[in-house]
This record gives sequence, C-alpha cells and structure tokens, in this order.
Amino acid sequence: MRLAIIGLGKMGANMARRLLRHEHEVVGYNRSVEIVNELARDAGLLSADSVATAVSQLNSPRVVWLMLPSGEPTENTLCQLLPMLDAGDIVIDGGNANYHDSQRRGELAAESNIEYVDAGTSGGIWGLEEGYCMMVGGNPAAIEHITPILKSLAPAHDHGWAHVGPIGAGHFTKMIHNGIEYGMMQAMAEGLALLRGKPEFELDLAQVTELWRHGSVVRSWLLDLTAEFLQQDQQLKDVAPYVADSGEGRWTVIEAVDQGTAAPVLSLALLMRFASQDEQGYGERVLSMMRNAFGGHFVNKE
Repeated sequence: MRLAIIGLGKMGANMARRLLRHEHEVVGYNRSVEIVNELARDAGLLSADSVATAVSQLNSPRVVWLMLPSGEPTENTLCQLLPMLDAGDIVIDGGNANYHDSQRRGELAAESNIEYVDAGTSGGIWGLEEGYCMMVGGNPAAIEHITPILKSLAPAHDHGWAHVGPIGAGHFTKMIHNGIEYGMMQAMAEGLALLRGKPEFELDLAQVTELWRHGSVVRSWLLDLTAEFLQQDQQLKDVAPYVADSGEGRWTVIEAVDQGTAAPVLSLALLMRFASQDEQGYGERVLSMMRNAFGGHFVNKE
C-alpha cells in the first residue's frame, strides 16, 4: 500500500527502507533534503519537497506517518497537516510522544473525522534488519487498514506488533517500556562497575557478559549489545560519564507519582542519569562543606 512518512531521521529513514523492501510505496518528506534524495536514488522512495506535496501523492484514504521529535515539531506539523486531509484519512504518530498529547491530538483529529493512531515504536537503529516492536493505539477500523504496514515493519507478520488499546494506549505502553529500559540498563551498569571494582580477581568483563548471554536469567538483547562493545573496549576511557535522557523516563516517573504507584528502580535510574549530567556538582560541594563544618573533615579542592 502507499503511505507518506514525514520525518526521515535515523528511525524514519530506516522504516521507509524496510517498507520499500516489502514492496510498499512510500512518499517521503524531510526538512533536510539530502536523505530524501538518497532514499529516492537508492531505495525507490517517492520524494516530496513539502508536507502538502507528500499528501498530494496519496490515494484515499490517505495514510500519513509522522516520525518527528516529540513536542513542537510534531504539534506544528500536525496542525499544518490536518487541514489538508479528508474524513477517513489516517494520521499515525510513531515518535516518542507523551500519551496525554496523543489523546488530545486524537480528539482534535476526530473533529474532522480523521483517524489518529499512536504507534509506540521500539527497535532503534537495528529495526531495519531485525524489525520494529510496534505498540499501537487507535480505533479498530484504522488499525485494520494499516495492518499491512505494521506487519512489514514488525519482526514477523504474526508477532512483534499489537493493537494494545484506544488512542493514547500505544504511547503509554511505549513510555512504560522505556522506563523499564532505564531500570534494566542501570542495574546492568552497576553490576559491571562492581565486577570491575574487584581488580584482584582480574575479571574479563567481555568474557563474563558473553557467558551470561547463554542460559542465564539476565540474558537479553541489552546484554548482547553490551558484550559486543566490551569485546572491543573494556576501559571506555574515551567515553564521557554523561548519560542523556530522552524524556520518556521522566514521563514514566511522573506517571508513577500521579498514580501513587511505587516505582523506586525506575525513578532512581532516571535520577542517576540526572547525576551524570550535573557538570557543576553543586550538591556534592555542599555535602563536602557540611562534613567539614560539623566534623572538620578534609575538603578536596579542584
């Protein structure tokens, strides 16, 4: 089937490539034209130089997939897009949107009888070859229409994608997925730091992580990736101890507070990322001076 993808960043471009490999027709628009030209030349993308041009190349009911950063980029594009569409057309948001925004946008689209689908998408840069895990929210009729797209993007036609509920449910499920991801990554990182902190055992962390990949309770794709990069470099001296957070971890913790649900592992994993981002370390400086004030403890100077 034919659809348009608006936003051809790393994930959007690879999703377009995967759909084209599965013989869908993809119209693509991106603010930077280089990737549009590359995909048109190498993969058969139907190029567009604007959102309007992309929409004009679609058949009714038109399907437009947004793969844009959360917040204003998605909001502005949607406001630009909706007046171009007709009743029965379908907008899919595959970015990392806040589920509250998805619910509101679904209501906005419904005012014009346009279907809105929120598709939580996991798979990262590996999705092109491995497939994407798709957590989809929306009305059943809209999901049924785009099912051929979902089957092609997923690891297999019969698994790796699901209609999880109404509008908002897709991004909500993806949000919690990312919160869990934060906790898993933090636990693994702390464990490896403890292993490295016992030099008398001369542990080979590449060997240990490779060992854990086979038959252990903690085997996972994250462990696979970790074992792979540790085989190349265990010291990681060229890597800054800074860990970014993309927003979904924050939303997950806020949801836990709103629900009154205890989520200490997810919350602390997020706070540890904040700690890594604190270049000033003011709180730690205050702590050091407190110890000096009440106990005369030594204060390290810069």
